[in-house]
Formats: sequence, C-alpha cells, structure tokens
Amino acid sequence: MIPQTATTLNLATMLEDHARKRPNRTALIFNDMRFNYAQLNAMTNQIANGMVALGIKPGDHVALSCPNLPYFPMVYYAALKVGAVIICLNIMLKPREIAYHLSDCDAKAFFCFEGTAELPLGQMGKAGFDEAPNCEHMIMLTTNPAAPSPIEGVKTLGQLMYNQAPTFTTHPTKADDTAVIFYTSGTTGQPKGAELTHANMFFNAMVARDLAWPILDNSLDGSNVVLITLPLFHSTGQTAQMNANIFAGATLTLLPRFEPAAVLAVMERDKVNLWTGVPTMFWALLQYIAANKIDPTPIAANLRLTSSGGAPMPVEVMRQFEEIFGVRVLEGYGLSECSPIATFNHIDLPSKPGTVGQPVWGVEVCCVDDAGKPVPAGEKGEILIRGHNVMKGYYKRPDATAAALQDGWLHTGDVGVIDEEGYLSIVDRKKDMILRGGYNVYPRELEEVLMTHPAVSLVAVLGVPDEKLGEEVKAFIVKKPGAEATEEEVVAWCRDQFAAYKYPRLVEFREQLPISATGKILKRELR
Repeated sequence: MIPQTATTLNLATMLEDHARKRPNRTALIFNDMRFNYAQLNAMTNQIANGMVALGIKPGDHVALSCPNLPYFPMVYYAALKVGAVIICLNIMLKPREIAYHLSDCDAKAFFCFEGTAELPLGQMGKAGFDEAPNCEHMIMLTTNPAAPSPIEGVKTLGQLMYNQAPTFTTHPTKADDTAVIFYTSGTTGQPKGAELTHANMFFNAMVARDLAWPILDNSLDGSNVVLITLPLFHSTGQTAQMNANIFAGATLTLLPRFEPAAVLAVMERDKVNLWTGVPTMFWALLQYIAANKIDPTPIAANLRLTSSGGAPMPVEVMRQFEEIFGVRVLEGYGLSECSPIATFNHIDLPSKPGTVGQPVWGVEVCCVDDAGKPVPAGEKGEILIRGHNVMKGYYKRPDATAAALQDGWLHTGDVGVIDEEGYLSIVDRKKDMILRGGYNVYPRELEEVLMTHPAVSLVAVLGVPDEKLGEEVKAFIVKKPGAEATEEEVVAWCRDQFAAYKYPRLVEFREQLPISATGKILKRELR
C-alpha cells in the first residue's frame, strides 16, 4: 500500500493534461454532439464549482446514476477534482436497491439522469433518494440543460452549473486516498463496495492504455477513436475505456445501449479504431451480421484492435470475429476489486485461445489449493492476485475485507490454471463449480465444447439440485436460426464428448438467455 506521505495524485489530472496540451482535439462524440478537451474540462470545472457550492468537501461521497452520456465523465471527473469519492450505480437498479446503495456508501449527493419512458431513472432515483435520509442533495441530469426539472423540488445540473466559473483548482488528493467505490454484483449476498484509490485507478488506466496503444500509434496519426458500449458504471468501461483513453488523449464515442445495428453504424460513421466488449456482445454482432448479410469491410478498414473481458470468451466466437474483421481479439481478466485488469493477452506476444493472457505490469497472479499452497503449472487452483491494482478493502466491511485480502493477496474465488509460460486460463467461478456425485464439474469447460455443436448459438451450464447426486448438470441453450436439435440429441452428442460424470443429462432450449447490464449471462436467474 502506498503511504499517505506519497506525492499527491488525482485521477482528474488526466483530463486536465490534454485540456492544456491538446485543447482542440475531440474528446467526446455523442450522436451529433462534439466536445473537445478544453470544453469537456471547462464544463467539468463548472460542475466541480457547483458541487463546492452545495457543500461537498474532499472525502465526501458522491453517487452517480447515468448511462453512457457526456454527463457521465463530466460529473465523474468533477467529483474527483473536488477530492470527493465517486460511486457509480448500475442504471438498472430499482428504488429499494438505489436506497441501499446511497445509504451503504454514505452518499452526500446523488446525480441521476432523468431517464426515458422505457427506463424512468429519474423517478426511480427520486424514490430511492427519499428512502436514504442521510443523502442531502439530488441533482437531475436532463437531456435539455435549460429545461426545468422534471421532478418538483429537484435541482437540475443546468441550475447547478449556472454562473459557475469554467476554472477550478483540483484538490491535491494523496495516491492512497479513495477515488472510486465499485459495488460488486452481490451474487453471494448484499452488494459490497470495493474501495479503489487514485493510485489503483491511475495505474490500471496506464496499463490499459499501454496494452492497446502500441498497435494504434504504429498504425494511425494519434487521433484514435474508441467506441464505448460497455456501461461506464462498470469497472471495465470506466477504467479500460474511459480513463485509459482520456489518459491517452483519444476520442471517445459513446453509445448508451448496446444494439448491434447501432454499434456497426457508429463504427462506420466515426471510423472507430478500438472497441472493447464482453463475449455476448461479440456473439450478438456476429449473429446480426450473418442474419442481415452485412459487409464488414468498411468497418474492418479502420478497426485495429478489439478486446474482451467480463467473462471468458468461447474460442469459436473469437475465431469467427477475428476471421470476419481481420483483427485480433485480446482477452483479459480482472475483477472490480482489481480496478479491474489483472491479466491480458499482450500485443507483442502470441495469444493463446482459451486463455486470458499473462499478468499485466506490476501485478502478480498465482493459483493455490484449498490449503493456500501454490499448485504446479497446469493444475487447477483458486486465483490469487496482488499488485498496484488491488483494492484497499470493502467499505465498512472489515470482516469481508479480512477474508478477501490475506497476506497481501486478493482471494478471487475464481478457479484457474497457469501454464508453463504464465498464461492464465479461467476454469470457473469457485462458487459456480458443480459437485456431481463427489466429482467436480466446471461449467466453463462444457460451455466451450457445446459452442462447437452445429445447432448451438449460445449456452450456459450450471448445476441443479438432485436428490441422489447432490447436483446434476444442466445446459440452457439458444439454437442458431433455423437449426434443428432435440434435447435427446444434444445429450447424446455430449455423451460422446465428455467423461461420464460430467456431461449434461438435462437440456433446456430458450429463445434467449438472461443478460446483465454489463453483458454477462445471469446464471443466478437461470437457477
């Protein structure tokens, strides 16, 4: 841990640096709107001054609920400039969940987008705010900054910024001061807030920039365009896309919602060079291109690199995407508790399909057995991580922090294998492992093979209760358009592919699988 006496470091200086050196370079694109670095920084400063006028001080907590809109980086960097801690909420949260997060993180102010008829964020945010009595201020982000607030008694961001100066002196936070709190998914209970420092976030953004930019800088003139479809409230979108590319001085083009048609249109319109998604997004693009007979050539002409995280990518999906677009897909691995990047397939090294690469600069990764002892190369074990990316701890949860952080190592709960060359493969979540009749079955292995079945488009494997065996293996499958297959045929096919103890005896066909706002298959809903 970096000592409190360390040199000051504030994540917002990444934006300020380019506002000084490259003020006229385009920083943000959203539909037909363009903001250069000078404009983005000036508007951020106005918001920071407005926050100070509200009484927000260094160390206070500010919550933000906003999709991928220009408001997001403005409020985000404004809070950091003030020296506050920013907590970005999942926009899919309901009022009860919003109230929980606002109360749990001790938010003093809540900035919330007004939303749409389909997703009335403002109304839900106000209902949650009303149930969080210690949160003092709610500020509404509206599509028209000059319009009155859609909710009576709630000040708008336009009102907050009115007559505020476009200059601001950023608070000199220490490197080990908390910058961001990421809430985990809460799959094992109530969501917990992982505290990430300015140093955690800065170094991970630097690593993310360095992982992607060599291939971009060698190909283009420095005016690179990055498409952001991952939600910015999530750690990958926030660090590996927004922060890393603001640090690099790139142009960010924002999409508030992933839709294949919109993604492909923006890629072509803005001549996108870099895109990061989760495996389900890559899969959806492939399906859309095939179904609509789209020529990817105009997009491929500009696209230089893609990367994937959030969940292991099926090898077949990666192969198809690389073949169609003629571009590498670099896969990485991380957790919110790691800012989030821990490993990555590096540009200057060969990729190994099915792996998530090697540890990034300044990070160590190992796999251990149940006794905490390192396992030999090629053997399964729980993944442990330590380095500049690891969180301070869980906010107000000393017991959970002590369980997760032991002897300087973060215990991830993921099962992996590290080969002789240091490449990590994700076997499964430790808690997702199926125990069938005393045998360990790892869904990830089965999913990879099932994706090669000619009728299978998408699959999720999990354990379901069984009186005799404890758990039985079940596969939930989305079939390819026009494909024919019965449950019995798939089970018989699997019997030929897997050992007797692990092949799925149960198969259920679905029109679609439940997907989270961050693009992950929600196995807990399938359960």
